[in-house]
Amino acid sequence: MKRNDIAGLLIFGLVLYLLGNWALPMTDPVESNYVETAKEMIQAGDYLSPRIFGNYWYDKPILFYLQLIAAFQVFGMTDFAARFFPAVFAVIGLIMTYAFATKLYSRRVGLMSAVLLGTSVEYWYLGHAVITDMTLWVTVSATLMSFYAGYESGKAKYYYLAFAAAGIAVLDKGPIGLALPGLVILLFLLWQRCLPMLLNIHMLGGFVLFLGVVSLWYAPMYLLHGSDFLDTFLGVHNVLRATVSEHPRNNVWYYYLLVFLAGFLPWSLAVLPAFFKRLFKRELHLPTGERERFLVVWALAVFVAFECMASKYMTYTFPYMMPLAILMGHYFLAHETMFWRLAKGMGVIYLISVFTILPFALQKNSGQGVAAILQQQSQPDTVVVTYGIRYPVSIAYYSDLRPARLMQTEADIEEVRPHKMSWTATNIMPFAAVEDMDLQKDTLLVTDWEHAKELGTKVPGAWQEVGSSYDYVVYRLKPDVSYDGHVELPGRKNDISYGILEQYLLGTQTNKLQDS
Repeated sequence: MKRNDIAGLLIFGLVLYLLGNWALPMTDPVESNYVETAKEMIQAGDYLSPRIFGNYWYDKPILFYLQLIAAFQVFGMTDFAARFFPAVFAVIGLIMTYAFATKLYSRRVGLMSAVLLGTSVEYWYLGHAVITDMTLWVTVSATLMSFYAGYESGKAKYYYLAFAAAGIAVLDKGPIGLALPGLVILLFLLWQRCLPMLLNIHMLGGFVLFLGVVSLWYAPMYLLHGSDFLDTFLGVHNVLRATVSEHPRNNVWYYYLLVFLAGFLPWSLAVLPAFFKRLFKRELHLPTGERERFLVVWALAVFVAFECMASKYMTYTFPYMMPLAILMGHYFLAHETMFWRLAKGMGVIYLISVFTILPFALQKNSGQGVAAILQQQSQPDTVVVTYGIRYPVSIAYYSDLRPARLMQTEADIEEVRPHKMSWTATNIMPFAAVEDMDLQKDTLLVTDWEHAKELGTKVPGAWQEVGSSYDYVVYRLKPDVSYDGHVELPGRKNDISYGILEQYLLGTQTNKLQDS
């Protein structure tokens, strides 16, 4: 390894993943959960138990929340701070890839593997995303790299390093931080006919170290929260996720093949034709060298393991990207000129996207604009609700308000409240029922353009639009106006033909009320 290479990758990564992060808002439905939880932990002065909307939140372990808290303490509660550690870990991942590929092959392969990985669509995206996956990627990769170094050299320190890294991975994402690298190691040793290595005294000592690392958080959490913690964290977010699909539409056999094609763009478009060409010519053979076997087992074990899980997410197979990037980097040695041209082009595209396309695209999935409207319009006693939309946690994060999710009846609320071993366990936001609404209270309602048509019918009261942001629109209830079925319909207020249509619709609605 050369210092100039590392310095170059450091600059390359920081520019690619940090630049422009201040313009990228938090999005729903995932990023906002993490930042709101970290914010509430800071406000409560509790850095052990994750919490959201005033409730304990057992979705993920503590490590990523601590990263967010640290960044917020240093940089303030900003979008740049929230995206700081994913970017830093993405840079660390590039340097790790360079180091491992250089050890296995050569400096040129190391550089090409790191740059290929860094300019892949999925890696670039997760280098900005406020989720746990980049931290998991680094810690799982460190576990497997350290194990292989110990396997190859016989030095005990690498085994201990591997188990320590696995412990940190479990503090970031849960049991998968040990189970995934453990599966890779088990299959590799089985292929190598070296299973007795698992009984090595240093492997056993490493496992003790692993237990010590994970007990730093899991032990006090169990002592404080008992079965509630185990039932929700292990039961719902681990066992249920593996056995019951959270998003059934994704549960198709080709899902992760599409993820590979999209995630490794543009490189997958160049590699796949060569792969199929060799396949048709029957030139593909099982790897015979230890390093190739390890990389292939690493990639395939991750792919197959998550293919067998009921819940499928785009980021689940992310840990296979290092071995695949190294194998691809070795392939591109024969096409180096084309490789560097494409890599430079992708870097330019990403930088342009951060300052032009991405800020506006993310706003469509963010409540940042609506939060500003709510802050301007609300008073201390204002009731804030959301209706007909997926609950936007980002509104709470940006506004410091806690909108209630508006349902038709109390019975409807009971159906979606948290239940054990059910995906409703994630519904811990505040709720309110239409049937219990006080039409004389100052109320702000957030909905989308489609559900705005139901105001005045399914949601009683006289409503007036006070602002909108992308797909969201904010209405205020007029408490001093007796309900006559009136609602100011969204948009087109200066359109004469629309005004005639509105009069007709309102007249029809009034007649219906009189008839009843």
